[in-house]
Amino acid sequence: MINGKVLVNGSASGPLVVSDIGLSFWGGVDTQTGEIIDQHHPLFGINLSGCVLAIPNGRGSCSGSGALLELILNDCAPAALVFSQSEDILTLGVLVAEALFERTLPILRVTPSEFKSLESGTHATINANHLYIGHTSQTETQNDISPPVNHTSVALSTLDKAILAGEHGEAKRIAMEILLKIADIQGAEKLIDVTQAHIDACIYHGPSSLRFAQALNARGATFKIPTTLNAISVDQRNWRQHGISEALGQPASDLGDIYMTMGAQLSYTCAPYQLDTAPTFGEQIVWAESNAVMFANSVIGARTQKYPDFLDVAIALTGRAPASGSHLDIGRQPTVCIKVDDLKNPDEMLWPLLGYYIGQQAGNDIPMILGLHDTSPTLDDLKAFSAAYATTGSSSMFHMDGITPEAIAAKQYCEQTGLLKNSMVVTKANLLGSFLELNTASNTKVDVVCLGNPHFSVTECARLATLFKGRHKSQDVNVIVTLGRAVYEQAAVAGSIAPLETFGVQFITDTCWCMIVDPLIPATATTMMTNSGKYAHYGPALVKRGIHFGTLAACADAACNAEHVSEDPAWLK
Repeated sequence: MINGKVLVNGSASGPLVVSDIGLSFWGGVDTQTGEIIDQHHPLFGINLSGCVLAIPNGRGSCSGSGALLELILNDCAPAALVFSQSEDILTLGVLVAEALFERTLPILRVTPSEFKSLESGTHATINANHLYIGHTSQTETQNDISPPVNHTSVALSTLDKAILAGEHGEAKRIAMEILLKIADIQGAEKLIDVTQAHIDACIYHGPSSLRFAQALNARGATFKIPTTLNAISVDQRNWRQHGISEALGQPASDLGDIYMTMGAQLSYTCAPYQLDTAPTFGEQIVWAESNAVMFANSVIGARTQKYPDFLDVAIALTGRAPASGSHLDIGRQPTVCIKVDDLKNPDEMLWPLLGYYIGQQAGNDIPMILGLHDTSPTLDDLKAFSAAYATTGSSSMFHMDGITPEAIAAKQYCEQTGLLKNSMVVTKANLLGSFLELNTASNTKVDVVCLGNPHFSVTECARLATLFKGRHKSQDVNVIVTLGRAVYEQAAVAGSIAPLETFGVQFITDTCWCMIVDPLIPATATTMMTNSGKYAHYGPALVKRGIHFGTLAACADAACNAEHVSEDPAWLK
């Protein structure tokens, strides 16, 4: 028997499925069946329905909470979850199921050493704070004592108490209850004010996403702080013209409308740092969308945790957030140092490849990254790094020596604590391994060029226009760029959009490549190409097609030639 910390109380049993690698439920698990579809994960192909799943924590997308809620309401979720590290995203999905839909599953956190003793193929039972391995009798578990419920150790302000008492409406009361449960799990002593929110819960995972928003809206929900919306699942103005079914297009569009009814701004972008409302250094905010969280914390120096879907809504409703994690100085200190070997003349692929590999190695740690001070990355490079890092990592930020705003203090901390002496090293071979992992195409053909994950910037639009100038698109290739409405308008004024549309680029706003489905991708298309490490990872599972990964210039060449011959980058040889 193992004693653990209860994250969600309850009892359940089932076959034990164990992996020492975290799993993103969004993009990694089919919410209709419970099957793991992440082709890069060692549990690929296993069905989680009814099992006791033991993983270190979730990773990747903030939408994992929405995916798990959908699994629960579709009756194909795991019977229970066991973690060895802090985990809020998946936990939040279960807390929402409890609060609004009277469905639940137990979640237990055990120590890393206890976690290492777990093996797939055995039977596991969770009851309260106990984990039993092997079949157990009712007598063995009947004396387990459940931890107290509906109690918080968080110091509440007068406003917090009033919200919890329902004085500010039923929706905010529910939001505060959910918020306090997460704050207790995180060990927060109090709540703090935040100035703005960016909501990821506007992505349509299925009926549960809409039911959640409708339930709060029916209870009079209104956002307390300025709130922007992430990319939604369809182009709200054009989904019918795109051939999207009513079954997806209407509820996905309705979901965005409901959040705007609550007071959100019509923004629909996964790159809110490109908006005029972007936060400033030190500003306390609540952002969901994993790449945006990484960019806000690391590149801008604003302060937010990696908030899961639904908790972002709860905080936007109350204007209050847990005083924990990366909101605090101590939660922004590096916990691992990573040194990048000297690289000669790397191209732009350096940034997504490095982010992808370091995310895998760092896991839940905050890395201090050394060896890049001579590289002079652009904001687009740092966007690409942030997105790839957030795809494979679990933490909320990183530091880069000589590049990010808090790096000087972070490096000093590493020197003082001795972390610097034990730095991990990233080699050319490591990055080449990531390059090969992200290239899943089995032939040289290119049917679709996929750009804008995260959303394309004004500078990327200008660069693409330059790459296509004087050239002709192959009639056999679709070139699709996703971007926010605001950036589209700015790029149009700057003169980039017209020549790109004349070339044959299709611009899609409101949604992004992680949500694009057939028929926007032609049924005859078998192979795609992207410059996004994030999409090269998620794409094969999402659209069941092989993907070439390369530079933006290589993507432009593929658009003209309808092919790409993948070769190991010269700078990695």
